[in-house]
Amino acid sequence: LVSVIVCTRDRTEMLRRSLDSVVRTAYPEAEIIVVDNAPTSDATEQLVRTRYPDRIRYVREPVPGLSWARNRGLAEARGEICAFTDDDAIADPHWVDAVVETFRQDEAVGCVTGLVLAAELETEAQVLLEQYGSSARGYAARSWSLRDCADDPLVQFSVGRFGCGANMAFRTDVLRGFGGFDTATGAGTPARGGEDLLAFLHVLSSGRTVTYQPDAIVWHRHRRTMDALTTQVFNFGVGYGAFLAAAVSREPGLLVELVRRLPRGVWKWQAARRRHVRSAPSARTVQRRLGHLEFGGLLCGPFAYLVSLWKQRGLQPGEWP
Repeated sequence: LVSVIVCTRDRTEMLRRSLDSVVRTAYPEAEIIVVDNAPTSDATEQLVRTRYPDRIRYVREPVPGLSWARNRGLAEARGEICAFTDDDAIADPHWVDAVVETFRQDEAVGCVTGLVLAAELETEAQVLLEQYGSSARGYAARSWSLRDCADDPLVQFSVGRFGCGANMAFRTDVLRGFGGFDTATGAGTPARGGEDLLAFLHVLSSGRTVTYQPDAIVWHRHRRTMDALTTQVFNFGVGYGAFLAAAVSREPGLLVELVRRLPRGVWKWQAARRRHVRSAPSARTVQRRLGHLEFGGLLCGPFAYLVSLWKQRGLQPGEWP
């Protein structure tokens, strides 16, 4: 049994397209759970109960934040595998099949990520996001583990290459074993992201393998306006900075390596961005601006994580069943 978990908040029309794709999954043993996160109306509940009454289970999580919603879905899940996608993503009918087959091939695999492609490229902002930082991670399967990455000391700081939260799945017992998603990270918190990266790191630290499987496909609907694009890119930086802060707070031994390697890592990141800008001369000015925004967000990330931790005081995560 696979539990497919879709978290949402006040985006009913977009969610409908996502759920229409999820219910078409070819995999026979899938339960679908929608987690309605701190909604301001009952529109999502009405959609689920009227359009998918016998196919989708509706759950409400009152505490705002994507990690809270994902953890609620995890607590409700009955499947051996939990597969997560977003309310602005469209799943391929064979997405779940590809995820399950990857887990079956190797018992050491604790997490599977997949290919995320653009669902539409209709506006300038959508094209720019693909040029600047596509969510696609290529068309070749890859795996990472601490056992096999001894020659890659940056693997724990560069888990973003593994995939992203729009297309990720975990063995349920592994994800519950390290407490699910950090509620001080993710959309809806000052940290604005990073919860997926932190989960990937925890899978590595538990001795398990993370596998990228490009046969597991979802399409993502990028932000359509330039204002939304700039906000999203800034949030990318904040989320990554928050991830680094959270990783070091949980595994202090990483701090020495991070401080030692950060200057070179920043230099390589900037060099890669410069090469990318040269490859897209028509968008050079905007691409530079996006790079500056993301780097500024990165610098803000650790402070945002501290603020998020402070705001989380007194909130208690749910118990696993």
